Amino acid sequence: MASSLTKDSVRPGNPGSEKTFFGHPRGLATLFMTEMWERFSYYGMRALLPLYLVAPGGLHLSAASATAIYSVYVSLVYLLALPGGWFADRLLGPRKTVALAGFIIMLGHLTLALPSAGTFYAGLGLVAIGSGLLKANISTMVGHLYNGPDDARRDGGFTIFYVGINLGAFAAPLVIGTIGENVNWHLGFALAALGMALGLGQFLLGGRHLSERSSHVPTPLTAEEKVSTLRKSALWAAVAIVFYAIVGFSGAYTLNWLLVPITVAGLVIPVLVIARIKRDKDLDRTEQSRMTAYIWFFVAAAVFWMIYDQGGSTLSIFADSSAKNTIFGWDFPVSWYQSVNPVMIMGLAPVFAWLWLALNRRGKEPGTAVKFASGLVLVGASFFLFLAPLGIADGGHKAAALWLVAIYFVQTVGELTLSPVGLSVTTKMAPAKYASQMMGVWFLAVTAGDATTGLLSIAGVDLNTTGIVTLEAAVAVVAGVAVLMYRKKVKELMGDVH
Repeated sequence: MASSLTKDSVRPGNPGSEKTFFGHPRGLATLFMTEMWERFSYYGMRALLPLYLVAPGGLHLSAASATAIYSVYVSLVYLLALPGGWFADRLLGPRKTVALAGFIIMLGHLTLALPSAGTFYAGLGLVAIGSGLLKANISTMVGHLYNGPDDARRDGGFTIFYVGINLGAFAAPLVIGTIGENVNWHLGFALAALGMALGLGQFLLGGRHLSERSSHVPTPLTAEEKVSTLRKSALWAAVAIVFYAIVGFSGAYTLNWLLVPITVAGLVIPVLVIARIKRDKDLDRTEQSRMTAYIWFFVAAAVFWMIYDQGGSTLSIFADSSAKNTIFGWDFPVSWYQSVNPVMIMGLAPVFAWLWLALNRRGKEPGTAVKFASGLVLVGASFFLFLAPLGIADGGHKAAALWLVAIYFVQTVGELTLSPVGLSVTTKMAPAKYASQMMGVWFLAVTAGDATTGLLSIAGVDLNTTGIVTLEAAVAVVAGVAVLMYRKKVKELMGDVH
């Protein structure tokens, strides 16, 4: 990225010339590359995951089991973002936490590369833990590069950072997916480890350009709190070890003994976290009202992600078994479908940013509730569209690749009406006491959505059937219509937040 670095002229208040990254602090290049390589490793492995789980040369599981494992894994990644933020706030600080996260992710991918079912699940756990630690903190470090929320460069910096995410997500299936599917599954996982190693290496080398704030521990644990936390952690770890040892030695252990507790936690913990915030008597009447409105958005987001994230599981497994994965007579790996969304995001995000500004100038920009309702209706429409290739497959034919591309397109448009708006409204509606924790709460909506998918799959529900797809689509559309109908009430609860 050296060619994109420029020299700033000497300005008042700047002691000498300093290199910048597209006019932004040099540390943004470090974080941009770290996130790009981390997303490269994450999305590359994720593109291979459901295919490896069902492949005869992989674990050769059923589609329901593969979807359950995939959904529980994604759910766990976002669930761990909340303790990941706590870990940085109370123990290591964001910078050391991200470095530790990169090492754990790399170790996880290397473990996945070992040809053993037992080590495979251990690798998934390590990648989930590392991703949770990193996801919660690297965006915080981007914010540290700027002089508070009023810095004019701040939004542009996050936009550049977002490009890095999607560049990594776009390239990963094309490289890791191709090697994994066409050469060797475990070599593909090893490439994911190499990607994270590159990201970790340049993070450590470029660390001197990061803000000093990123090295600070905002609210460090006292000595007594450290002892208490360590004691409680050891107790729960011992309980888990003893429990699973008993189950294992009794011969009753199956994978569901691991999947079910995680799935239930993915549904229960988001409810408990929001309920705890809602019951907090330190919140004033305005903050209580905003939290009530936020529950609407949270539930809507959970329904959205329940369907959206099946683009990497249900749709991928369908493409593997029932789609004609060719364009103009040229065959391509199934994992390449996972590059469709990020390339569309990069193409359409500027269009949506321009559209909202243009409508705002005319006083016609839709409110947050309307945008959320649109996202839900669109993700529901994508699954109604899914009924067409399902019908073709039921007739004994292979569905054309463009059907799946069309589904991903509709989902991407839905994502752009809901996801960035959700991130924004989360920061605006966060009670002052929970300002730094609310982004983790937003991620819990993804956890709840994916946990629901996982629970259905564990129960043996085949998500690639016309009836289930129709039901999920209808639930999303009905939820969207409900948000639209009650938008005035939600707007009143939001108060002066727009």
